[in-house]
Amino acid sequence: MAANKLVVFVLLALLGSSNGDGYTSPGSIAGGLTVGHYKGTCDRAEEIVRDAVKNAIRGGRGDRGVGAGLIRLFFHDCFVQGCDASVLLDPTPARAAAPEKAGIPNLSLRGFQVIDAAKAALEGECPGVVSCADVVAFAGRDAAYLLSGNKVYFDMPAGRYDGRVSLASETLPNLPPPFAGVDRLKQMFAAKGLDTDDMVTLSGAHSIGVAHCSSFSDRLPPNASDMDPELAASLQQQCSSSSSNGGASGDNTVAQDVETPDKLDNKYYRNVVSHRVLFKSDAALLASPETRSLVSSYAESQRQWEEKFAAAMVKMGGVGVKTAADGEIRRQCRFVN
Repeated sequence: MAANKLVVFVLLALLGSSNGDGYTSPGSIAGGLTVGHYKGTCDRAEEIVRDAVKNAIRGGRGDRGVGAGLIRLFFHDCFVQGCDASVLLDPTPARAAAPEKAGIPNLSLRGFQVIDAAKAALEGECPGVVSCADVVAFAGRDAAYLLSGNKVYFDMPAGRYDGRVSLASETLPNLPPPFAGVDRLKQMFAAKGLDTDDMVTLSGAHSIGVAHCSSFSDRLPPNASDMDPELAASLQQQCSSSSSNGGASGDNTVAQDVETPDKLDNKYYRNVVSHRVLFKSDAALLASPETRSLVSSYAESQRQWEEKFAAAMVKMGGVGVKTAADGEIRRQCRFVN
């Protein structure tokens, strides 16, 4: 508990302003978001979302992979059209253009059913109050908390509205690809108001979840890469085997973090240093002095990375926020009202 409080305190110090009595208040961030936004209108909003996430990860048929999916869902939502739940919209006959879900980078997204369950419970308790965009943000925060062994905890400001625009054509230009070099990564994050520090910090989410072999096949033999030879040989065997984890596509999946695949921690950065990462975009973090220094620092200090990750998640949550003027509170997260 003490560690959790320290994380929150450091986060508020990074984001807020002093209230004059020695403590720091987060106040509002981009888009007028505030901590405790639903107090008085839907007091149990965050608790309801947390219960849905907890049930998905720890329930009778719990799946920690869904937790990893929820963090990724938050990221993919915020990077296209801003944090407005546009990634949740389903195709409909009324929409000529395919939605973000149909974009190539989003075909493997997970966690939609958790968002649906949380939203249904919220509509039952306080209809028309809590946005789907805030549900996605809360769920990403709660998944990080549970997958980190209750170490990464932070207050998530809320007050987002749901967007009405969702285009598959906007996914590839906005979502950093697994083959991106360090300069392209910096540019794509900067376009969202996120700096290099945020980019390296948020990359730590690659310490959980799985990746399709097609996303890093260019780093496996006979192709040349800086990947640890032992890992490359193991991955090549896993990717070429006839396995059910490839699904109908035959594109096998493997754990992104070979050391602690089900835990959100700083082992990812140690893997970067030892060249035991999958994506070119992971390996690229050693390509510049600035990113290499951050990787080394996080590899040595779990606490530092936890605190910085919490702050970066909140900062990302302020990207492209919709208001009542250009958004709505959806009744169902998969469809506009």
